[in-house]
Amino acid sequence: MPAGGSADRRCGDFLQWALPRLGLRWAGFRKVRRQVCRRLRRRLGELELADLDAYREHLEAHPEEWTVLDALTPITISRFYRDPQVFRALEDQVLPALAAAAAADARDRLGAWSAGCASGEEAYTLALLWHGTLAARFPTLRLEVLASDIDPAMLCRAREATYDASSLRDLPARWRDRGFTRRGRRYCLRPEHRDLVNVRWHDLRNPPPAEPFDVVLCRNAAFTYLAAARQATVLARLTSTLRRGGALVIGLHESLPEPHPGLTAWPGTRAIFRRA
Repeated sequence: MPAGGSADRRCGDFLQWALPRLGLRWAGFRKVRRQVCRRLRRRLGELELADLDAYREHLEAHPEEWTVLDALTPITISRFYRDPQVFRALEDQVLPALAAAAAADARDRLGAWSAGCASGEEAYTLALLWHGTLAARFPTLRLEVLASDIDPAMLCRAREATYDASSLRDLPARWRDRGFTRRGRRYCLRPEHRDLVNVRWHDLRNPPPAEPFDVVLCRNAAFTYLAAARQATVLARLTSTLRRGGALVIGLHESLPEPHPGLTAWPGTRAIFRRA
């Protein structure tokens, strides 16, 4: 693939052709396409193909290659406490309300799902928040977090739970100091936080896990990258996994597909919805 702006344009043109055939939206990938383009360059090398025109011909001649291409598309941008205002709302309003409801129902578990967790930072932020703020207020409850993603390499990193300083740059200092041990330049999450999180493979385009959740976080994933029809299907499935009164959290710059019956904006928050 040629270097420079020409290569970027050609990759953009290719993605505009290929992504809709995978049920994905070019608009979601436009600003982050370089991550996918790097993977495409590696794939061309593996196949010993000269350029993306040759790869298009290869796809048409070998339909099974579409599965390989689909695996090259996940965008893996993640860090702890990403979009702080969302986590402040979870800490101050949403999780206390959900925990109080769970305690009133005599439940011993508060269930959360980080859907599209990448390398685990979002799920582990919930664990840090719980231990740092809410566990003492709700001693009869245990937080259990399912962290799922489609990318096996990201899931390996999530299970390892060891991160560069850049992944922690938004995290409040009090949580960083209590939540990690240093290993050289790397930060290793302490076991008590790791133990709250179960890391599992899952494709958001597949049926959801069976267990009910009090809160589902699906941020900067389905409602950014999937085509409209698939977004509607995913939304219905995510909503079905929520307990009544539970919360769905999406990205700050995302919007839900219309209609979204049974969901109303959580008062005083952005990008958080309550199931009726």
